[in-house]
Amino acid sequence: MGNKSNVKNMLREAGILFGITLAAGFLLGVVYELTKEPIRVQQEKAVQEACAEAFPASGEAGGASYEFQAVEYELDADFLAQLAENGVRIGSVYLAVSDGAESGGIPADYAGYVMEAVSSEGYDGDIVLYVGVDLEGTVRGVSILELSETAGLGMEAPKKLAPQFAGKKAESFVYTKSGASADNEVDAITGATVTTSAVVNAVNGGLETARYLTEDPGRITGRKGGEGNE
Repeated sequence: MGNKSNVKNMLREAGILFGITLAAGFLLGVVYELTKEPIRVQQEKAVQEACAEAFPASGEAGGASYEFQAVEYELDADFLAQLAENGVRIGSVYLAVSDGAESGGIPADYAGYVMEAVSSEGYDGDIVLYVGVDLEGTVRGVSILELSETAGLGMEAPKKLAPQFAGKKAESFVYTKSGASADNEVDAITGATVTTSAVVNAVNGGLETARYLTEDPGRITGRKGGEGNE
């Protein structure tokens, strides 16, 4: 009798545990469904704000403001491998389109690109930034969206590094510890050479990709979630 009682207790406890697990899973599913859309909206808002910072509106009276349209694109394997050698990969690509322009297909009058560039060589994880590049190859701005570096050192990159690229036209950028004296030089953050190098490489990757697409716009194959350029 004692063994049967023990078996019944075990089965009852297992049933209770199963019920709790099932209920918890259901609740987690409900919470996910309720929060996924607000999270997506917030993420998209953050990206659009990063794009606007990387490709700001003209400061002149009546200057253009921009909308940022995500596009599909193709890059050669050799080009991607070249970026990867520096720990860089390219994510989303956006066209900077004059506010009010038609959104169907690929607009003919876009002003440049905003490239999502990710460096895997940060001191404490990936660094995700957005590089705005106009059709003349000038960097309009850099916005660092994700960063997990050392407080007081690498975490200073948005304030100390990003502004140094704005308005500069160069084939590529390098960092220096002795004071920038040319347009292609940026001052390294003292004590954060690894972070500085990762940011510079990511910006260069975005700049090279923008140049690549400018020279061969046929590699832009369509709008994300929209019509192609047929």
